[in-house]
Amino acid sequence: MITIENAKILYGEGMEAIKANIVIEDDKIIEITKDKVSHGKKIDARGCIVAPAFINSHVHIGDSIARDVGDGKSIAEIVKPPNGLKHRLLEESNPDEVINSMRQSMKDMLASGTTTFVDFREGGLEGINLLEDASRNIPIRKIVLGRDNSFFDPDVEKGEIKSTTKNILKSCDGIGLSGFGEIRDEVVALIAKICHRYGKISAIHVAEYEKLQKDSIESTGKSEVQRAVEADLDNLVHITAPVRDDLKLIGDSSSSVVSCPRSNGTLSVGIPPLSDMLKHKINVLLGTDNIMFNSPNMLREMEYALKVTRGYYREYFSPAEIFKMATINAANAFNLNTGCIKEGRTADIIIVKEFSNNSILSLINRTEPNNIIGLITEGNIIY
Repeated sequence: MITIENAKILYGEGMEAIKANIVIEDDKIIEITKDKVSHGKKIDARGCIVAPAFINSHVHIGDSIARDVGDGKSIAEIVKPPNGLKHRLLEESNPDEVINSMRQSMKDMLASGTTTFVDFREGGLEGINLLEDASRNIPIRKIVLGRDNSFFDPDVEKGEIKSTTKNILKSCDGIGLSGFGEIRDEVVALIAKICHRYGKISAIHVAEYEKLQKDSIESTGKSEVQRAVEADLDNLVHITAPVRDDLKLIGDSSSSVVSCPRSNGTLSVGIPPLSDMLKHKINVLLGTDNIMFNSPNMLREMEYALKVTRGYYREYFSPAEIFKMATINAANAFNLNTGCIKEGRTADIIIVKEFSNNSILSLINRTEPNNIIGLITEGNIIY
C-alpha cells in the first residue's frame, strides 16, 4: 500500500486541482481524501503536482535507429512505404541496434512521464517480436498495432488478407495501416472488420497533407477522411488537412483522431485544426509520431500543441483540453482504466515539482523530465 500525502492533485476527468491525499493498494487508487491517512509507504508530495501519467497515442518506435536522418527531404522520400528512407534504413540495420535504440526511447518516455505508448509496428511478426525483445524488463505499457507488407500488394487476394491479419492479431493489439495511397479501400475495410470482430484496434494515417486529399478526391471522388469513416476505423492519425465536411463526418462517427503537431511542423505539412475538431465533438489524442523527427516527450508535444493552436487561431485555447489529449482522451479511446486520478482507476501517476499556481500550465509550459520526481505505474513505484 502507498499513501501520497499533501498533494495538489489533478482530480478526475475534468483535471480539477484539489488538495488531498491518495491511497493506492495493489494497482488501484482506492481512496482520495482530505482527511489525514497513513497506510503503507508514505510519499510526501508537498510543493508538487500529482497528475495522471501520459499516454503517447502514436509513435513509430523502430525509427529510433534513424534519429534526425533525412531532414529537408519530402515526406514521401522519408516515410512512404515500402521504399522510403526510413524503411530502407530499418531493413539495413542490425536487429540488436534496432532493439537498443527502441529500449532507449522507452526509457526516455518513462523519464518524461509517459507510461503507455501506441506503436505503429512495421515489419510484420518479426517487427512485433523485435519490440517484445526491446521492452523486456522495462515497466512501460505498450499497445502494438502491427502490419504486413502484403497489405501493399495491389493484387493481394481477400483470403490472404484475412489469414495474414488474423495471424498478426494473435501477437498484437490491432493493425496500424500506412495510408490510402498504398492500400486499396476494400483491404482497409476488410482489416477494420476483422479487428472489430476480434476486439482489436484499427488505425490508419489520414489526411496528413493537402496533396493526399487532392489525389483521393481526383481518384475516388471522396476525401481520405470519408474513406476512413466509411471503413469504420477506430483511430485516424493526423487529419492535418481536412476538407469539405470531413470534421463533421468524424464527429458523427465513433472514430478518435490522433494529432501529431510537432511531426506536422517538422515535415512542413501544416497545423492540425484542434479547435475545430473539438467544436465537432471529436475525441482528440496526442502522439509524438516518428522518433526519427521528434523525441517521444509528451511535455514537448503538449507545449507545442497549445502554443501553435493559439497562434493558428489567434484566440485562447484551453490548456486543460491539451492535457486531456495526453491523458483521459487517450485512455477512453484505448479502453484503459488510466488517464485520470480517481477512485477505482489504475494508479499510473506522476509527481512533479510545481512552478506556478496554474497547475496545468506549470506542467505544460515549465516542466522538464528532471522535474518529475516520482513515477508510479500500475501501483508500482518506478522512480
